[in-house]
Amino acid sequence: MTYLDVFRLAKDTLSARTVYTDPCERDGVTVIAAATIHGGGGGGSGTELITEGAGFGVCARPAGAFVIRGSSVRWRPAIDVNRLIGTIGAVVIAVLITRR
Repeated sequence: MTYLDVFRLAKDTLSARTVYTDPCERDGVTVIAAATIHGGGGGGSGTELITEGAGFGVCARPAGAFVIRGSSVRWRPAIDVNRLIGTIGAVVIAVLITRR
């Protein structure tokens, strides 16, 4: 894989199509799901044995969905229960430590 292949892959991966799904409609309600995406890449060249190299990584998480009913649009955030429990636990521990 060359540098140009990695850049093309990154361009195709980090697009609006990746963030927003195709609209799904049922019973007059349209839902468009959305995600947050983080990506990174790197590359380099080497010696006679390794002429070039490149890599790319992506992390995606659900963010929520737009719900469309008639002319009304509402944002419904996705709730990450594991992250919520971890945050509450960290706050409880911090409060217990600072109360001493």
